Amino acid sequence: MVTVRDRIKSAAPRQAREGMRSLLVRYGEATSEVRPLPDFLVIGTKRGGTTSLWRYLVQHPLVPRLFPAWNTKTSHYFEENFDRGEAWYRSHFPTARRRAALQRRHDGPVRVGEAAPLYMFHPLAASRVAELMPAARMIVLLRDPVERAFSHWKERRGEGVEPLTFAEALEAEESRTAGERERLVAEPGYHSTAYDWYSYRARGRYLEHLEPWLSRFDRAQLLFVASETLYREPARTYARILEFVGLPPHDLPSYDVFNDRPSRGMDDAVRAELTAHFRPHNAALSRRLDMTFDW
Repeated sequence: MVTVRDRIKSAAPRQAREGMRSLLVRYGEATSEVRPLPDFLVIGTKRGGTTSLWRYLVQHPLVPRLFPAWNTKTSHYFEENFDRGEAWYRSHFPTARRRAALQRRHDGPVRVGEAAPLYMFHPLAASRVAELMPAARMIVLLRDPVERAFSHWKERRGEGVEPLTFAEALEAEESRTAGERERLVAEPGYHSTAYDWYSYRARGRYLEHLEPWLSRFDRAQLLFVASETLYREPARTYARILEFVGLPPHDLPSYDVFNDRPSRGMDDAVRAELTAHFRPHNAALSRRLDMTFDW
């Protein structure tokens, strides 16, 4: 029999952890003025390898993790938490003192960033980043949109928030997300779960979501990498990304794939329909970026 005393004892450690978390958050905000803004962002794409890339980046001795330590790879500031303000955003990054200590210890330039795959897709993120961090560098991972869509659906299905089959979800996408992008623009503090969760097809029309970034930033500030290249040639691609953000070379012991959801099992008819749907969008993307993809 569980007594009241037992419940109090079990609740005490949880309350202590929550109290410590709250204290650290307040400390981060109180010291926000000495926390420089990040140098780079990994802005997409969802299910394109952002988790793996972020794990590689924070293994570099000159790339500190976000603050506090439980933050994994993003603050979600430029899409979900923008109304919290700049001080809140800065609170997630290391202090100038911490940067300087790392630089002295490893004799090299420190680079701080975050990875948020919804940034590329959110209609206001590019303008928000351009206003706050006009000199930032952006890394964009782009995966075969057919494979990306199916992997996205598998993730939602596995999380228990997608009751529909893949074909049904694609059919329902337009009605599920109708008006959400327009509402995000009209109501800057609004966050759309449907726009994030059920945008299987829309997210793969990359160029329409990249144009705001291309129009606001110099092309040299944007590095586009095919996800397939990252997975096929991880060491070489990692070296290229380090050079892009201004970090010295660093070899990793291994390049494991994190959060992987293989696309096996897609219905052939659905694959054919999606391939046809994305063909003109992929062609326009290739022309705009002057890149060749293996899709």
